[in-house]
Formats: sequence, C-alpha cells, structure tokens
Amino acid sequence: MSYKVLITGGAGFIGSNLCEYFLSKGNSVICLDNFATGHHHNIKEFINHTNFKLIEGDITNLDDCKNAVIGVDYVLHQAALGSVPRSITNPIDTNNVNISGFLNMLVASRDAKVKRFIYAASSSTYGDSHALPKVEEIIGKPLSPYAITKYVNELYAEIFSKTYGIETIGLRYFNVFGRKQDPNGAYAAVIPKFVKQLINNESPIINGDGNYSRDFTYIDNVIQMNELAIETKNTEAINTIYNTAFGERTTLNDMVHYLQEYLSEYDDKISLIKVIYGDTRNGDIPHSLASIDKAKKLLNYNPKYSFKDGLKESINWYWENLK
Repeated sequence: MSYKVLITGGAGFIGSNLCEYFLSKGNSVICLDNFATGHHHNIKEFINHTNFKLIEGDITNLDDCKNAVIGVDYVLHQAALGSVPRSITNPIDTNNVNISGFLNMLVASRDAKVKRFIYAASSSTYGDSHALPKVEEIIGKPLSPYAITKYVNELYAEIFSKTYGIETIGLRYFNVFGRKQDPNGAYAAVIPKFVKQLINNESPIINGDGNYSRDFTYIDNVIQMNELAIETKNTEAINTIYNTAFGERTTLNDMVHYLQEYLSEYDDKISLIKVIYGDTRNGDIPHSLASIDKAKKLLNYNPKYSFKDGLKESINWYWENLK
C-alpha cells in the first residue's frame, strides 16, 4: 500500500536515503529542508521524480511546517542540528532547531491529523549511564546541550501522544553511517571523515586513546526501522522509543583498522598510514552498545547489515564518489 510521507531534513544524509527508499517503493515523498546541513546533490537523482516534491523551508518556521504536512500520512522527522561539539559551541542554535523546530513539527502534524509521527531520537540521551547494553527505559543525565535537546524531543512526543492522541515513535539512532554521509566540515562524523583522510593519505586523529567504543549502525538498518515504524499495526509498539542499532560495539581503534584493511584493497599504501591520538572530546560518551531486544519483539526488527558489512558497502561508495 502506498502512502504520502513527509521527510524533514530530507536532503541530509539519513533523510535523503529515506527519500530514495520510499520513492522506490512507490510512495509519494515530500522533502522539507533549509539546506543548512543538507545538500542538493543528495537529492538530485530524484528531484524530477513525479512522486517527489521539494519544499525549501525551515522547521523553525511554523508556517513552513504547516505547509509541508498538508495531506501527509506519515512524518519521518530527521531535521536537526546534529553534533555534540556543535551544540557545545552554539547551544542556542541547537536548542532553537532541535526543540522549537521539533515542537513546530509536532503541532503541525497534530493539526493536520497525520497518522503517525516518527522521529530521529539519539543514543546521546543515555548520557552518563554506564550500563551496557543500553536499554530504552534506563537513561542517565545528558552530557551535552545536544543530548538535552534530543531528550526533550522524547518528552514532548510522549506528552503529545497522551494529550492529543497523535501516534509517535522515537528511534534512538546509534552512530549511523553509510552512503551520502558528508565527510567535510568541522562537525563531520568520524567514519566518512576518516575515510576521506585515508583516501588522501592523511593520518586520522582519534580523540583519546581509541578504546572508546560505539554501536556503529549502517544506514540500511535505519531505513528498515523507519519502515517498520510506519507499517506496524501493533498497538503496543506505538507511542514509545526504540534503539536503532545493530547491537554490537566496536572500538575506534578497531574501526580504523577495518577502514585501513578495506581501503587497502584499492590503495595498498593506506595500510601504512599512522593514526594520531589527540585529547578526549568534551561531552563524549565512553561506550555505546544498544539492546535491540525491544525492537525485535515489538517491531520484528532484524538488522541485515553488521558493522563490517556496512563498512564495506560504504567504502565502495566513498571510493567511487570521493576519488
């Protein structure tokens, strides 16, 4: 069954992959983006698709939000100012986009009577909790302004579900990576940034000793979770939050080792590049590992791509697109 879906931040890394996927399934897709962090080249392949509509607008503008949700069945809310370091540098902008913009989208979705509001939450919400694996119902105190904003999103979604009856599902993303992720800029994610540096025969810089670990999650697993969140008919699965991950953790040292191993198949000099170690970053969580039991039980989630599988796919894409 086809439907009309609004993807906010649809020109960004995750958003553009979602746009591409849901178009390929015969759905009508609206992309709302202000291109603050998204890129036109991410959506160029389907900009002229008959079922695709681009709205250049801003979630901090309520009128733009209301315009975007007209006739929409489902909202996949991806728009945000990401990055813990960015939020430490500029907490006001992060708060304005991630909280005020989120509230605008909730209000617009409620008033338009959308069927379900699915939003990108974050593993940063676990904060200073040392428990591993991370279980949805047990969180700590936030360690950054960004983490605060993503936790407030969850609180607002819960209140809107209870007060107004709008169906919501939050997906706590764990270090998503894959094709179309931007390797450039001060706040680039670690995997695309390191891939670009290694391709250019530059030494990547790890913050700390490299023993911090992450549940790196390939983009296709994230797409799967968004689709399951739209399609579930299980009432128990609605108005709650899910970890969106693979359920394994990898240290930064191991991650760089795999990057060098896989990239060496294209350029054997890459295996000889030395890693540089810098200071630990403020606001960083030492270890991150998701329990995906809840998503498996309530959404029948079955992630198809391990970290290594996803990394090989990503490197193939970056080698073609960065060279």
